[in-house]
Amino acid sequence: MTVDSLFRRICKNPLLKGVTFSGGEPFCQPGPLAELGRMVHERGLDVTTYTGYLYEELLDLHRPEVDALLEQTDILVDGPFLQEQKDLTLHFRGSRNQRVINLCETRRLHKVVLEDLEETDEFPLEP
Repeated sequence: MTVDSLFRRICKNPLLKGVTFSGGEPFCQPGPLAELGRMVHERGLDVTTYTGYLYEELLDLHRPEVDALLEQTDILVDGPFLQEQKDLTLHFRGSRNQRVINLCETRRLHKVVLEDLEETDEFPLEP
């Protein structure tokens, strides 16, 4: 499916507040998803991206397409699902190792800012 056809489908639903990119692995096709994210933002919608990678691992790749998708992501849920850390009481994630990161605030403050109903923590980014 093309980015334009996906965007047309998104535009047909007036009830949407945002779009979520998830499984497979969004960062296996970051270029097209970054483009779709840009289009979604122009429409005034939010973008949430789920990934099995850690945010810091994605930054360390230094790939323009990955950076572009991160730039278009408002909320990033990072880290692999781990069965041994499974917790059905968590909001928006399945295991305790996963983080819900507010990337808008993370970019603004230059440190990882978690967005979670159970906890709000900040982790400084290494320079």
